[in-house]
Amino acid sequence: MFSAFTNSLKIPELRSRIFYTLALLFVARVGAHIPLPGLDMTPVQNFFAKQNGSGVGGQLLGLYNMFTGGALTRGAVCALGIMPYISASIIFQLMSAVIPSLSRLAQEGDVGRQKLTQYTRYATVFICIIQGALLILALETHPGSLIPGYDVNTYGPIVVVGKISFLLTSVVFMTAGTMLLMWLGEQITQRGIGNGVSLLITVGILAQFPGAIRAAWSMFFRPVGTGANLGLPMLVLMIVLFIVVTMGIIMVVQGQRKIPVQYAKRVVGNKVMGGQSSFLPLKVNYSGVMPVIFASAILMFPAQILSQLGAYLNLKFMLDFSQNLMRGHWTYYTFYSMLILFFSYFWVSVMFKPVQIADDLKKYGGYVPGVRPGEPTAKFLDFIMTRLTLAGAIFLTIIAVIPDILYWHFQVSYQIAYFFGGTGMLITVGVILDTMRQIETFLLQRHYDGFLRKGRMRSRSDNPQQAMIGDAMAIDSVMKLVWPLVGMLTLGLAIAAYRAFVK
Repeated sequence: MFSAFTNSLKIPELRSRIFYTLALLFVARVGAHIPLPGLDMTPVQNFFAKQNGSGVGGQLLGLYNMFTGGALTRGAVCALGIMPYISASIIFQLMSAVIPSLSRLAQEGDVGRQKLTQYTRYATVFICIIQGALLILALETHPGSLIPGYDVNTYGPIVVVGKISFLLTSVVFMTAGTMLLMWLGEQITQRGIGNGVSLLITVGILAQFPGAIRAAWSMFFRPVGTGANLGLPMLVLMIVLFIVVTMGIIMVVQGQRKIPVQYAKRVVGNKVMGGQSSFLPLKVNYSGVMPVIFASAILMFPAQILSQLGAYLNLKFMLDFSQNLMRGHWTYYTFYSMLILFFSYFWVSVMFKPVQIADDLKKYGGYVPGVRPGEPTAKFLDFIMTRLTLAGAIFLTIIAVIPDILYWHFQVSYQIAYFFGGTGMLITVGVILDTMRQIETFLLQRHYDGFLRKGRMRSRSDNPQQAMIGDAMAIDSVMKLVWPLVGMLTLGLAIAAYRAFVK
């Protein structure tokens, strides 16, 4: 693996792409630290510092702040981040599936895709203007509506300049910051190592990692007289949990159901075409992280609406139910799981087209062994995808709930907890895997070994004995990784049980 990083710098084209990507990511991080004139975010930071280490993770503001790499709570020029562009892309992606004109435009090749990209950019500017204006007005007039619990009389005002010109200039600056990030993402995709927008989000999430390490160090190694340390067993269990969650995310993100496809032979002149076998990969987690984002965003609104109506109408049951819809209550997680399941199936139903796939297979002479071409193939693919989506939705629910369990039940700071799962961990692992796959493609094209040298596919018909030896070595390497993890977990549980028994 380490030799792959060395080999990456030996290829001139790949080396220039890597350095180009790092330079643009540095520019993006600089934009996240340039403050807007007229904003004083010190009261906000003081407010979050007194929230018992929860930060902004448990709120919709915290989810948005994570995607912007902390630029929102700093009041930076890039406070809106790249999210308006992603929102516009998702809107047009969904509209292309239901509006025939946009669907035909998406199928016209490069010309159609360029028009859709242009429409997406226009929509991004419009979303930036709306979000920027609402953000400045909320921070100026009612910051408590955006930051629950914030009191201007206690912590002080956020907007120190109350003029119309400030509103206009701030919206222009934030819109320009988002468009700059959009351009940086496109340049990284075209001239860098790819995944430009995803890399911008991932770097923003990883920017919180040093702060999480400092918080973890202070939690386990506190000075004498400042509080009780959590101890070695909890440290071991958290390390094991982090490794297990990361391995689980990798397995499910990379997991596929391979549907075998056989192509019929065709005689063209004196040549026999086709006859080869292939497979159709169906991903276990087809919808990615989108159901978690949609479910988290939607569940924020009923709690706020019911709390405001209950306070206005003086109805206690509305206030109680609004509290049950907040994080930390079983009602919230019940609706949360149902929404993740719903949006998982909704995303698959919109994006996955079994009828079109079956028609394409029939058009090119392909068929699934044991299944008739046409409508039976479409029903078969839909049945398989339905079962895979259920498994993916259950996995997403477990991963999304782990940070809340650590925060609410084990009193772990949310700054640390959201690195053990949730949206940020899913995005980070997925983007890193995809980036490594693209770099490995460059390496294999230049006859270099990739990141997983033993994982490269070899022909079993060339040397069966060597293949068996390779399988044995792979199993041995896996067991060398698994047994220490099992040993550490057993040791941690034994120490925890002993401490509980002694007490």
